[in-house]
Amino acid sequence: MSTTNANPVHRAGFVNIIGSPNVGKSTLMNQLVGERLSIINAKAQTTRHRIMGIVSGEDWQIVYSDTPGVLDPSYKLQEGMMKFVRTALRDADVLLIVTTPEETTLAHPETLEKVQKMDIPVLLLLNKVDTSDQETLKGRIAHWQELIPRAEIHPISALHGFNLDHLLQRIVAQLPESPAFFPKDEMTDKPLRFFVSEIVREKILTHCKQEVPYSSEVTVESFKEDKTKDGRPLRRIHATILVARESQKAILIGTGGKMIKRLATDARKDLEGFLREKVFLELRIKVDKDWRNDERKLKQYGYFDG
Repeated sequence: MSTTNANPVHRAGFVNIIGSPNVGKSTLMNQLVGERLSIINAKAQTTRHRIMGIVSGEDWQIVYSDTPGVLDPSYKLQEGMMKFVRTALRDADVLLIVTTPEETTLAHPETLEKVQKMDIPVLLLLNKVDTSDQETLKGRIAHWQELIPRAEIHPISALHGFNLDHLLQRIVAQLPESPAFFPKDEMTDKPLRFFVSEIVREKILTHCKQEVPYSSEVTVESFKEDKTKDGRPLRRIHATILVARESQKAILIGTGGKMIKRLATDARKDLEGFLREKVFLELRIKVDKDWRNDERKLKQYGYFDG
């Protein structure tokens, strides 16, 4: 999208994505950015951090933010997750609210109340429309229009890319006039180490059940450049998986070490695709029973300001 004026206006802004857990925010983010920046899993509460993805055109720049699903916090980790949502509400130039045909309100009523009082452009995205009938969709559109009267409502399918080209046009049209915030070739504000930990955590979400994924955190201990024997670039990565109990550690190790090997192998393959380099990945597991409620440790892991 570009203007034909001799001196085109440049638009740029922060376009922040919020919504209840498991409504497709991360799938949407990855589709809009064109890269797999946010991990995707059928389990709720997959996204824990605020992840920025930057998309630039000739005369516009969108800084998207994927955020954790809104909820009532049960422990310090979730308080940190909701902090990212509150920040996203404060600094948004355009707000994208993702919902589904099954949902009639946000999982955190206070967030909805804040949105109702905001005066920035709001685009409410009714996602997963391919899973619903037309009568239900019409009813949900009318329902959300009543809840947030000034919102533009757009039926979409993030998974299948339905209506996303039109959505992009509407987002750009709502951006304020501004120079770009980041160099036009940048894609995210996060360092590579962050994506290493997220890819490993995604494998835990995929292969482990019950409480294990929600009690796990991944920290990257070392991230070094090296070369293979034939001179190709090689990344040597050592990461630690934190869990809350010895029983969870046993699950992650698995019988004969099968689970930890599976996690490492699957994560290494994804990392090689992401980094476009050969990867050596070593994982170890550490028990830290209070990490989800220890604010000092959560600061180290990026959930609270240091």
